[in-house]
Amino acid sequence: MLAVTLSLFMALPPAWAQEAGAIKALNIVIVEGEGAINNVRQRVAREPIVEVTDENRRPVAGALVTFMLPGNGPSGVFANGSNSFTVAADNAGRAVARGLRLNNQPGQVPVRVNVSHQGLTASTSFTMTTAAVAAAAGIGVAKLLIILAVAGAAVTAGAVAINQSGGSATVPPSVGVTPGTPTVGPPR
Repeated sequence: MLAVTLSLFMALPPAWAQEAGAIKALNIVIVEGEGAINNVRQRVAREPIVEVTDENRRPVAGALVTFMLPGNGPSGVFANGSNSFTVAADNAGRAVARGLRLNNQPGQVPVRVNVSHQGLTASTSFTMTTAAVAAAAGIGVAKLLIILAVAGAAVTAGAVAINQSGGSATVPPSVGVTPGTPTVGPPR
């Protein structure tokens, strides 16, 4: 009886061996990069990050992840100087395309992602945007709008003061600033 039980036990693979090779599907989750807007005037861009999981949403460490950029138009290169970059996913299943540098062409940048692990493959793509966003002497757009509003109010107040004092100076036309939501986009 013991011999039969032992032979049955030896014929079955251990439970850990089944779990280790039991990945049936790979999933790719875009963690960082989708819809990101990068300023082409800066030297660095937001680094794309993906997470590779199995069919049970568990991280797949060691999966090979390849990020690919277009060969022309709005694009860039990775730290290796190429428009493709391959890295192994870490223990959390995450892969980061480090060192992304965009070219100076504004527009949509499609990023293709291919993953392979234990004979399985998966792919997806997402889009980043490059834009020529200019800030006046390092001043953000919101601060620039506030400065313009204050300057416009000062010109208007000066004109009113001259007009009320009976001075003979020519009154400049009024400057009105209407508050609203500033928008920043690529050149038209």
